[in-house]
Amino acid sequence: MEINKEIEKAYQVIQNGGIILYPTDTVWGIGCDATNAEAVQKIYELKKRSESKSMIVLMNGEKMIYNIFKDIPEVAWQILDLSEKPTTLILDKPRNVAPNIIAEDDTLAIRIVKEPFCYKLMERMKRPLVSTSANISGQPTPKSFKEISPEIIKGVDYVVNLHREKICDKPSTIIKLTLDSQVKIIRK
Repeated sequence: MEINKEIEKAYQVIQNGGIILYPTDTVWGIGCDATNAEAVQKIYELKKRSESKSMIVLMNGEKMIYNIFKDIPEVAWQILDLSEKPTTLILDKPRNVAPNIIAEDDTLAIRIVKEPFCYKLMERMKRPLVSTSANISGQPTPKSFKEISPEIIKGVDYVVNLHREKICDKPSTIIKLTLDSQVKIIRK
């Protein structure tokens, strides 16, 4: 099956510290193993992005979230259960990820994905996957594969050959939750 071949190719690249261009449940993303600081650095360099601007980390379920966060506010589970569209949560005090993926305020943005390619790739990796929009920092987020700049396509180690015709109209909602249960909507 085509998806399984693509998962295996992407997995091999990621295992070797590479970065991939891939379809997510929202927009096309640039990704790598979220525990590999050198791979994370390659993405910052490709995007010409300041390390002070953190990136989202995709996860495929509760087990992965508990591996990254010791304390998770109860409201996080309620938001995830009630969300009808892809929702990114920013949570406090992550661990077991590359230090350069953690924001300066000791938070990490995460999103649970159900999209089959991403979900199964993380199942194979047994680790979370970095996800940042497939553009140079400051440029518009591409809505489809054909809008991705040649510089980005040439700059990754592998381009996943799935869903290239898919058009995405918007990225995920972003909600910041603190351990003392403060809730702040960053992007609707």
